[in-house]
Amino acid sequence: MPTTFFEWVLFFADKYGLYFLQGAGTTLLIASFGTITGLAIGLVVAVLRTVPIEANDPAPRKIFYTVIRWIFVAYIEIFRGTPMIVQSMVIYYGSAELWGLDMSPMTAALFIVSINTGAYMAEIARGGIISIDKGQYEAAQSIGMTHTQTMLHIILPQALRNILPSIGNEFVVNIKDTSVLNVISVTELFFMSKSAAGTYMRYFEVFFITCVIYFVLTFSVTRILLFIEKKMRGSESFVIHGSQTVPHAVIKGGAR
Repeated sequence: MPTTFFEWVLFFADKYGLYFLQGAGTTLLIASFGTITGLAIGLVVAVLRTVPIEANDPAPRKIFYTVIRWIFVAYIEIFRGTPMIVQSMVIYYGSAELWGLDMSPMTAALFIVSINTGAYMAEIARGGIISIDKGQYEAAQSIGMTHTQTMLHIILPQALRNILPSIGNEFVVNIKDTSVLNVISVTELFFMSKSAAGTYMRYFEVFFITCVIYFVLTFSVTRILLFIEKKMRGSESFVIHGSQTVPHAVIKGGAR
């Protein structure tokens, strides 16, 4: 048997390497699915919460959107105000006890991470939406665009670019927070590590490996998102056609 720290690390890497990779793959799958689905939920919630209610709107419309807003506020406050580990226990075991739903741990994990992330994404997206200049809303309304058309074609593309760093941060948080799902027996990275450590009672060496894997995952994701963010910003050197501040700027239909 190994005797030194590094011998134990190599031993676990060799003996349980495949299990670590499987756990890391499950962690990445849950985090990716939860972040993407959570973003979709957050965008829908944010858009509906920003629908203007005018004084001359019909009463049913006012009541509908007022109720919707209260429901969304309650959803956001509940899921942002309680730990994911508690939500996991309540949803997984509560759904089976109250409604007889026999969800697999993986299905429950995808659902839990998605709705938890959706609550955070809703506030992030709302912040991105309200950061756009109000003049753009007024300009869209002046040419007859509806609220939905304004959001889809003008506001959301800009808001998404602005909130991309926050989206990336949520992705990184989800990679780390999937570790709490071991309480409902999801075989993610932490669960695999705990099983390997318990077999030989060598927790330090095993979780050293786990720490390295988590760092590699989060570091890689961060670098990829920074690359995407840079691409969305566009080139830093470009020519504005018709600009008088750029030498030799080209003015369409005129002379240089």
